[in-house]
Amino acid sequence: MTAPKGSIKERLFRYREIKLSVRGRKSGKTISIPVWFVLEGDKLYLLPVQGSDTQWYKNVLKNPSIQIDARGTEAELRAQPITESKKMKSVIEKFREKYGAGDVKKYYSKFDVAVMVELR
Repeated sequence: MTAPKGSIKERLFRYREIKLSVRGRKSGKTISIPVWFVLEGDKLYLLPVQGSDTQWYKNVLKNPSIQIDARGTEAELRAQPITESKKMKSVIEKFREKYGAGDVKKYYSKFDVAVMVELR
């Protein structure tokens, strides 16, 4: 599948990491961190490294509006939490396929939630 050059999708095909920006649930400030992701069709999956204990995930629950930056190409999107176990297993499997089971095991400590974002 090809996407227009310079589009957010085209960038996501090329990179392994994006910058995620969320609004702090207490501070109201924008917080940006590098995250891994999996792109499947129009769906972007994010897996918080400490599951539901991850700060950016807690912020997304309060304010689902997020921004992603794939090396200069940005998109304002809406995050949808995933907590259902069958969907979780599927997301974890996608991350293992993309990044390798060893690295997923090394960097991720809790697998109880994920986030899905629709690219439009």
